[in-house]
Amino acid sequence: MNWKLSLCAAAALACAAVTVHAEPTTLRFGIEAAYPPFESKTPAGQLQGFDVDIGNAVCAKLNMKCVWVENAFDGLIPALQARKFDVINSAMNITAKRKQSIDFTPPIYVVPIVMIAKRGSPLRPEVASVRGKRVGVLQGSSQEDFLKAHWANAGVSVVSYQDQDQIYADLVAGRLDAAVQEAQTAQEGFLDKPAGRDYQIVGEPLKDPATLGEGTGFGLRKGDKALQAKVVGALDALKKDGTLSALSQKYFKRDIIAK
Repeated sequence: MNWKLSLCAAAALACAAVTVHAEPTTLRFGIEAAYPPFESKTPAGQLQGFDVDIGNAVCAKLNMKCVWVENAFDGLIPALQARKFDVINSAMNITAKRKQSIDFTPPIYVVPIVMIAKRGSPLRPEVASVRGKRVGVLQGSSQEDFLKAHWANAGVSVVSYQDQDQIYADLVAGRLDAAVQEAQTAQEGFLDKPAGRDYQIVGEPLKDPATLGEGTGFGLRKGDKALQAKVVGALDALKKDGTLSALSQKYFKRDIIAK
């Protein structure tokens, strides 16, 4: 009888060991590295940006290794659902439409959505002003949802791109009249560069909670509650200890962290 009990105890210990080793040691982030200053690549091909630093801070807080999986922005949600990675970390706004497909953390930060056009242009981010004009936008973004919902059926030609840099190239080449994107992306990715010196943000930021959402967060698979709790806990800790605000100051010289 004793040998049977010993065997059962050994089996239980083995199972416990397996359970411990089964605990994930890596956190796979899905990202499109073409949206500075949130995510981009150095000349040497290394990932960099605000979201990348946040992701690395989350991994450090959880004592996990970050693995970055690059994917086109408009394919991030299907790729997450196909388990190609665990979390979307790519400046994705939290919207009601996306919540139908995936879960989100609470908002991490909030960035205004703006329109840019040539300096001296009379264009403003209003239907009456851009009717008959060509406006570029990133495919799969909440900005695209806004333009399709409010501008496309009102005589505005909404042109979607898979690459934000291509939007700016076509704007400079005269193939677009304006472009809509997050303010910091416009500033850091275009306006502060030589190619963007003749362009500026025009009018007021666009607002529409239904399409533009409530801020930016991490996206997770529906029902992945255990991972969501871990990630949210890490983000909360990074917010409380000032890490997120410090990163915001590093990239934007102001605090854009959601309160």
